[in-house]
Amino acid sequence: MEYTVTDGHLELRRTPEEREPLLKRLRRIEGQVRGLQQMVEADRHCMEEVQQMNAITAAVREVAVALIGDHLRAGIDYAVKAQDGEEVMGELLTVIRAALRQ
Repeated sequence: MEYTVTDGHLELRRTPEEREPLLKRLRRIEGQVRGLQQMVEADRHCMEEVQQMNAITAAVREVAVALIGDHLRAGIDYAVKAQDGEEVMGELLTVIRAALRQ
């Protein structure tokens, strides 16, 4: 994974091979959401809908962990190479704080 740092902001550039597993997960989540919509339209049992919502939530969290992990790896790499990654580390903390608000 390549990255650039501009004004303390880390910008990732994933290769198609790095991007595809994320997109595959997101497409699976999209299918789960469509399935939940169909369940609501069909007035399925509440517990089935709740189980589907829990599965969707867990899948979204896994994507968030993967995305944050990419940013952490790149940010730490930059901080080590630059020997002064305070701005980037601040941005990483902002990303982690935003993710924890979920």
